[in-house]
Amino acid sequence: MGRDLRDSSPAIAQDCMAALAASGFHPVDCGAIPTPALAYYARQHGAAALMVTGSHIPADRNGIKFYGPKGEIDKADEAAITSYVAELSDGYPWPPAQADWQTAHEQALAAFRDRVGGILTSRALSGMRLGVYQHSTVAAELLVEVLRSFGADVTPVGKSEIFVPVDTEAVGQETIAKMKGWVREFKFDAVLSADADADRPLVIDENGELFRGDLIGLATALFLKADIVVTPVTSNSGISEAFGFRVLRTKVGSPFVIAGMEAARQAAGTVVGFEANGGVLLGSDCLLNGKTLSALPTRDSFLPILAVLGTAASTGKSLSGLRETWHLPVCASERLENFPVEKSRALMRKLAGRDALQEFLAPFGNVADVDETDGLRARMASGEIIHLRPSGNAPEFRCYAEAASPGRAAEIVASALERARDAALAD
Repeated sequence: MGRDLRDSSPAIAQDCMAALAASGFHPVDCGAIPTPALAYYARQHGAAALMVTGSHIPADRNGIKFYGPKGEIDKADEAAITSYVAELSDGYPWPPAQADWQTAHEQALAAFRDRVGGILTSRALSGMRLGVYQHSTVAAELLVEVLRSFGADVTPVGKSEIFVPVDTEAVGQETIAKMKGWVREFKFDAVLSADADADRPLVIDENGELFRGDLIGLATALFLKADIVVTPVTSNSGISEAFGFRVLRTKVGSPFVIAGMEAARQAAGTVVGFEANGGVLLGSDCLLNGKTLSALPTRDSFLPILAVLGTAASTGKSLSGLRETWHLPVCASERLENFPVEKSRALMRKLAGRDALQEFLAPFGNVADVDETDGLRARMASGEIIHLRPSGNAPEFRCYAEAASPGRAAEIVASALERARDAALAD
């Protein structure tokens, strides 16, 4: 059992452990710990795991991530769990008794430290000035420790005793303003952070600009010399076979990426998965610095952060310079928060017809074609991309855009979300 730092997480974790014990399992309490560290420790021991976290959503909401002995559960597992809960109905004896559980917090952290300690060579980040935005991520102290172990000059910033939800896929302007201020004040080469449970990285460059999650994934794939990349349709369209690896596109969500990686493992080589939120999944063992980095098919923030920084350090490029070498389309994304699921579904049904979608997107030009892999991803006659989809795990409606400039991409996202809000209100 692991958990994030939300106020409700300790009680939920205790209830879960009591329920497990009542069902004949032996819970081991790993305390407040990054999700990838918990997943890695459980995988080492062939054990199942539960992580209590609401990830990036507000503090008054929470959730649970499930892992079987082989790793993160898939869609078939989700269906089986739902069916089993329905069978239990009101017959479950609630509440279960509390108890003192076996603990393994330090052991799990030690195993994860050993894993990340082999990603870069000794002193690989020497000479870099880095900030770690600690807010309320469970990785706050560990990330500082790991970066310092590779020789970086690290300054912790922004520690918060109040829970702060950070969505690495839709970073707010208030957060970006903080980053710019810290970059100017401390002359950072980068600011690093993660979401609440540390399975999604946040990387800010030396100008205080966001290093988007799909670019973090690309940097990691190149760092690991990937043969196959599995990534959702929301990732930058410029990420293609031109980079020397095969690309498989999926729906949004780690279960879909994991399923794609499982299919890709039929072929030989290194398989890397990543999402537009920056979470990187390693689908196969790979050789790194003369050592084997074992597969970890769940989202991880530490590997991609080290891959980006290690690449920048070894090439002598700044993070913004690294981004510019790839010549990718400019992307932007944002979401409407507290947007009821039923409104999202109603809007998507309304836009399912080509004429309705064209009318909705008329201010941006003519729709050339539509990809319906996950939501509606419209390629306009101008070459711009506008992607609309409901969040899969929160009452949010998201928009992604690709355009020739940051300003234009941000303008498209803001305008499209405003139209989505107005349409929902009209209905």
